[in-house]
Amino acid sequence: MATKSKLEYIWLDGFEPTQSMRSKTMVETDFSGKLDDCKMWSFDGSSTKQAEGASSDCLLKPVAIYPDPDRLNGFLVMCEVFDADGTPHLTNGRATIGDDDDDFWFGYEQEYFLWDPETNLPLGFPSDATGQGQFYCSVGAENAHGREVIETHLDMCLEAGINVEGINAEVAVGQWEFQIFAKGAKNAGDEVWVARYLAERNAEKYGLSIDWHPKPLGATDWNGSGMHVNFSDTTLRTCGDEATFNKVCEEFGKNIKKHMDVYGAHNEQRLTGLHETQSIHEFSYGVSDRGASIRIPIGTVEDGWCGRLEDRRPSSNGDPYKIGAVVISTTKAAYK
Repeated sequence: MATKSKLEYIWLDGFEPTQSMRSKTMVETDFSGKLDDCKMWSFDGSSTKQAEGASSDCLLKPVAIYPDPDRLNGFLVMCEVFDADGTPHLTNGRATIGDDDDDFWFGYEQEYFLWDPETNLPLGFPSDATGQGQFYCSVGAENAHGREVIETHLDMCLEAGINVEGINAEVAVGQWEFQIFAKGAKNAGDEVWVARYLAERNAEKYGLSIDWHPKPLGATDWNGSGMHVNFSDTTLRTCGDEATFNKVCEEFGKNIKKHMDVYGAHNEQRLTGLHETQSIHEFSYGVSDRGASIRIPIGTVEDGWCGRLEDRRPSSNGDPYKIGAVVISTTKAAYK
């Protein structure tokens, strides 16, 4: 008897300033489970702000595949968007990654809020004057809101083969974080986007949504959400030279606009100089400094100046493809 498989094709739309995820299901017979056997597919780009109605076909090119933890014989297929002529669509952030290989390692710290559509506030948002502080890495029903949702999402990611290295409750109420590590900017971006997709789909089951905005509570004394990017290449992992790390940081400081242009919309609301951020109008770096633009982890220093850097500026809604591309280009420029 033939086996039917459900392939969920996932892509990014053309909404501005922040793209949304879209997906649709293809049913295949006796599917091998291999990426090479995933077909190109099309969609109506006029409905996703990626084409005009008179010429609306856009193409989906599969680039990564994962088991779908929610579906029997199911697969999650991450896709790039191409124009009908086969060229990368303007909204295709993955295509901005030029020189990509496993030499660059990325660790993304994805923060986000569990959001209650009925109250239009974070899940568990206090009705009294309770301030933030007790929610970070918290336990207990008074402080840790939505743990079941988060644990289910973690299990889904692990079952899908996504390299999630940890989770924790964050500083604000209803705010959580997961961390993903991967080698290569494209691989890292694929895993972050599919993990985001699973977070959204899982939250649906609980009548909740995910808020990726960097400052969903506006100009209040509550933390925003970032997506700190930890990165290294062979040079940083092995050089043993403080001057090399300083040179890379200084190169990032010379290219502030280039980075901020792809680090996420509305990031100026989060990068105020408060709540463990540096002002968007300033640039700084320092050892173990969570108020700096770039933190040099203490572990890097203790390991004889061999390790990684953490750019703390990317926001929670940033595109990891575009972030990875600009991190690679600026780091390589520092060595010239």
